[in-house]
Amino acid sequence: MSKVALRTPRLNDLYETDFYLWTQAQADLLRARRFDELDLDHLIDEVASVGAGDKREIRNRLTVLITHLLKWKYQPGSRSSSWKGTIAEQRSGLAELLDASPSLRRYPGDIFATSCLAGRRTASEQTGIDFTLFPEQPPFSVDQALTDGFLPKEPDLIDQS
Repeated sequence: MSKVALRTPRLNDLYETDFYLWTQAQADLLRARRFDELDLDHLIDEVASVGAGDKREIRNRLTVLITHLLKWKYQPGSRSSSWKGTIAEQRSGLAELLDASPSLRRYPGDIFATSCLAGRRTASEQTGIDFTLFPEQPPFSVDQALTDGFLPKEPDLIDQS
């Protein structure tokens, strides 16, 4: 083998060719306190993306939760233990994320309106109920949505007499 094939790839190259190996090399350098050898540009990007990933997961979980709460309210004849399980799972996952990052506690409230819109769309697609029949203003608050055990009541019947 040539000397070129035996050389360890540079850290910047490793970031592009073997991300996992790059992360392990960065961790080893940090443990050894060899800060001058760190791939700082990529390391900064990756640390920042961890927080962005938490926000993305909160948004996704909240949208799934809202979707199932809307389905629960507006399609009572199709309620199932699976829906209830999904609601509980999303609440649990959200609680874990918010416990691990208390600075994100307000984030579900900040994105509640956009998550409700996405939840309305998904609920409409999954149930076949026309999108416009789901109310623009959610029939529950973000606090209710996140509260264990909360399930919205089915809508009042419209008096057609």
